[in-house]
Amino acid sequence: MTAIPQPRKSPRQLRSQHTVDTILQATARVLAAHGYAGTNTNLIAETAGVSVGSLYQYFPNKNALIAALHDRHDNQMLDVIDDVLNGNPAATLRERVGAIVQAMLHAHLLEPALHRVLEREFPLFDQPREHSRADQDIHRRMRHLLELHRAEIAQSDRDLATYVVLRIMESLVHAAALEPPAGFTPKQLEGAVVDAVMGYLGAPAAAAPRKTAKTPRATSPVKKAKPPRA
Repeated sequence: MTAIPQPRKSPRQLRSQHTVDTILQATARVLAAHGYAGTNTNLIAETAGVSVGSLYQYFPNKNALIAALHDRHDNQMLDVIDDVLNGNPAATLRERVGAIVQAMLHAHLLEPALHRVLEREFPLFDQPREHSRADQDIHRRMRHLLELHRAEIAQSDRDLATYVVLRIMESLVHAAALEPPAGFTPKQLEGAVVDAVMGYLGAPAAAAPRKTAKTPRATSPVKKAKPPRA
C-alpha cells in the first residue's frame, strides 16, 4: 500500500488553524488552476500570503498538502451530514437524503477542477476508510440516520444498507461533478441520486395478487344432431 504523506504537525492555536486553512485553500486554487506539475510550495505560499517557512512548519511537501485536501473534503462531507441530522427533527428520510445529496453535489460543483485532480490523479492520497476518522464518523452518522428511519426502509441489515447508501451517493455525486451528462440540470441529477438511494432503501412494491386458476365448469356433452329423416 502506498504510504499516505502526513503533515509535520497539527495546528493547536486558533491563529495556527487559520494559517493552515489559508494554506489549504491556496493549495486547492493552485492545484485546480495549474495541475500537479504546475503546483509547487513556493506558488502555494505566495497565493496564501504566507512565507514558505510557515508552510513547511506544517507540510513537508505538496503531496502532504494534497493528502490534507482529501481529509478536508471528508470533513466537509461529515459536516454536511451533521447539519442534516441536527436540522428539522420532523423531516422524512427522503427529505434528509435529499438535503445530504444536494449539499454534497453543491460542494463538488463549487470546485469541480479540484475534485477532478484529487479523484482521478491522486486517489491513493486518500486515507483508507479503516484509517480515516472522518470516514468512520460519516459511516456512524449515516448508520444513525437509517436507524432513526428504520420504519421507512425495507433493508433489515442496516450495516450493509449504510455501506451501500454511502457508495451510491459517493459514486453518483462524483460522476455528476466530474463527468456531468449534457442536457441535465444539477437539480435533475440531484433528484436522480435521491431516487437511486430511496429505490434501494424503500419498501418493495406490493406484489400483485395471484390469480387462481378457475376450475372449468362441467359442461354437458354436446348432443350430436340427428340426421334428417328421409
